[in-house]
Amino acid sequence: MRIGVLGTGVVGRGVASKLVDVGHEVRLGSRDAAHAGASDWAAAAGERASNGTFEDAAAFGELVFNCTGGAVSLEALEQAGEDSLRGKVLVDVSNPLDFSRGRPPSLSVPSWDSVAEQIQRRFPETRVVKALNTINADVMTDPGRVPGEHEVFLCGDDDGAKNDVRSILESFGWRREAIVDLGGLTAARGLEAYVLFWVNLMGAVGSPHFNIHVVR
Repeated sequence: MRIGVLGTGVVGRGVASKLVDVGHEVRLGSRDAAHAGASDWAAAAGERASNGTFEDAAAFGELVFNCTGGAVSLEALEQAGEDSLRGKVLVDVSNPLDFSRGRPPSLSVPSWDSVAEQIQRRFPETRVVKALNTINADVMTDPGRVPGEHEVFLCGDDDGAKNDVRSILESFGWRREAIVDLGGLTAARGLEAYVLFWVNLMGAVGSPHFNIHVVR
């Protein structure tokens, strides 16, 4: 599959690299097609990897990952363009963390909304699925970094889109029974708010390489 990844930070490069490793063609998108980090990534990742602008990556992908910061995701997707996103599955990995008042951060969206829902409202013909935002970038693409049983969560309003994302998560190494579907996209409010707790928990355990397990 051809996949576009928007965002050249640790999350974007990590997701893009894993997608290449499991056999996809990947274009990493940034504001500037000449972005040095993106160009270096594409050169190192091999023949299935390329880079370009947000619009280039979104147009290239049959499926698109949004790995930009939650505070700038809508702006980045505007640059990607409505036509390039129409009808496609968009995996929103963003978190709306606001560090303007220092640490610990707050959220840049109110509790009755989420970045994922804002994206869905702005791009109604795009099939938005929230996933992977509750764990460290390394764990997203290598769940074995955390020993034992633990879960990854997703939500969205389109069951077919969630099935597509579930398949990608399985290719990353997530067991099907560890992928928990929280239902409609409004559940993204909880997934995004959870990250405030995650930041504090990381400080308490002294490492980002942890996750949670739902004990039933």
